[in-house]
This record gives sequence, structure tokens and C-alpha cells, in this order.
Amino acid sequence: MTGYVARRLGQAVVVLWAAYTVTFVVLYLLPSDPVEIMLAGGQGGEQSTVDPAQVAALRHEYGLDQPLPVQYLHALWKTLHLDFGGSIQNGAPVTTLIGDALPQTAVLATSALAVALVLGVGIAFLSTWVRWSWVRTLLLALPPLGVSLPTFWVGLLLIQFFSFRISIFPALGNEGLASLVLPSMTLAVPVSASIAQVLARGLRTALAEPYVETARAKGASRARVHLRHAFRNATIPALTIVGVIVGNLLAGAVVVETVFSRVGIGRLTVTAVNGQDIPLVQGLVLLAAAVFVATNLVVDLLYPVVDPRIRVVGVPRRPGAGTRTLVGSAS
Repeated sequence: MTGYVARRLGQAVVVLWAAYTVTFVVLYLLPSDPVEIMLAGGQGGEQSTVDPAQVAALRHEYGLDQPLPVQYLHALWKTLHLDFGGSIQNGAPVTTLIGDALPQTAVLATSALAVALVLGVGIAFLSTWVRWSWVRTLLLALPPLGVSLPTFWVGLLLIQFFSFRISIFPALGNEGLASLVLPSMTLAVPVSASIAQVLARGLRTALAEPYVETARAKGASRARVHLRHAFRNATIPALTIVGVIVGNLLAGAVVVETVFSRVGIGRLTVTAVNGQDIPLVQGLVLLAAAVFVATNLVVDLLYPVVDPRIRVVGVPRRPGAGTRTLVGSAS
């Protein structure tokens, strides 16, 4: 197991380096100048009034007048020491800006994930539990609908109904628990749909397996068959899409925090991209890549816990023990 984790950590380093390098190259190939954007107001406004001498001085201050390879190596060396520099837009340290915004997004993502798990697992379980075909059809139609709905449209719809029409929850801001309800529901819709789709398919597959028929023949109740025998095996495909779920949460946070005017990583990302704030964008990209890498590593380590028949390739096992190889983790 130690060797496997070491290999995965090595792969993680490569992924982080690739994400950093691609972001660096793309941002520096953009035709606009981040210093001119900053001096023109931060969003690429009218640049005819910008003083060229001031632009040259700031470009020299931020090292943007050096050759591209020199800029890259200098920035990479600082990043290896966890120094992402200062924001071009306001001069504040990138780590401070991300550290201030991260807790709000973490709370939003955690609450949205909790809501999504309840909705997704509930829809998947009921769709394989109920005996009425029309109810099953209705429940199985909800996940594709949830995936197809634009996140911003769901947010605006919830604001219109719960904030403007019946005035239960605030429409904007980060103040209090009530302001978290609508953003969490909005962000949970596509995530719960993904969970429900995969889990429902896994439950249907598991319920058709011979071991389920054996359990029924032994007199196991429907609840025991679903919860103890089918559900555990059905969660394995669901674990596979955790990376997609995390991606939906991160991408959805950008939209949700903009729609609800919440302070967080999402709005910080929009501001950094609009202002071509290179150090801040690179810090945000590395944060997202690190979350993906850590999530996928944890999921791979959870596979043998959920199903003992699965083993990580390279990990010793008892002679004669029935196992299944962890696909995608090692070869």
C-alpha cells in the first residue's frame, strides 16, 4: 500500500505541474495586458488614457518585461516554496485572498453535497423500491432533467419564488444560515442528478445478481436486500464519479456565487479571470487540481473498504483470496 500511495503522490505532482504550466502558458498568450487591465479599471475598460510609462514601470515591477522562460522558471520556483506572489489587481498576497474566500465556498460545497446525497440516494432508492411503474418512470426522469437544467436558471427560479414571491430566504449575500439555503439547493441539483443516475443503475444491476436471489430465497426482507446486499455493491460505480461530482461543485460554485452575490472562490475566480490576474488564477487552478487529486486518491483507497474483493495492484494479499483488481488505479 505504501508503494501505491507513493506512486499516486508522484502522479499528483505531475498533474499539478501540468495544470500550472498550461495555465501559465495560456494566460501569457492572451493578447491583453494584465497591467493595462488593472490601470484601466480591472475589467478591461478603456485603455487609451493609460500612461505608457506607468505601464512599463508596473510591468518591470511584476517581472512581466522578462522573457517568457525566465518568468516561468521564476514563478515556478516561488510556487515550489508556496509563494504565489501578490495579486496584480490589488497587491494582496494570493494565499491571503484564497484563504479568505475558501471557507465560504467550503461551507457552500459541503452543504450542497449533503443535500445532493439525500436527494440522489433517495431518488435512486425509491426508483428501485416502488412497485408502481409510473412512479418509477417519473423518478428515473428526474436525474436527466436535473443534469440538463442550467445552474444559473435554477438559481434565478429559486430566488424568484422563495425570495421575491414568498420572502422566506434572502436572495443575496453571505449573512447567516438562511442565506445558504438557496445557493445550496441550486448547487445540489446537478450533483444529486449525477448521483441518482449512477446509483439507480447500480442498484438495478445489483438487484439482478444471483446473490440477491439467494438472499431472497433465504427469506431476507426487501429492506434487507436493498440496504445490506444491493446498496453496498451499487455504491462502487457511484464512487467512480466522485471526481465528476467534485468538478460539478467547483464549476457550479462559480455560477452560484455570482448569481447569489456570495463572496467565495467562485466570485474570486471570475474576478481574477476578467482582470487577467495571472498569479491569482494560477493559485486558484492549483487549488482546484489539488482538490481533484486528493479526492481521487481517497476514492481509490476507499474501494477495498467498500468491497473487500477489490485490491490495489501491488498490495500483498492472502494466497487463494478472491479479489478483483482496482481498475484505473494501477496496471
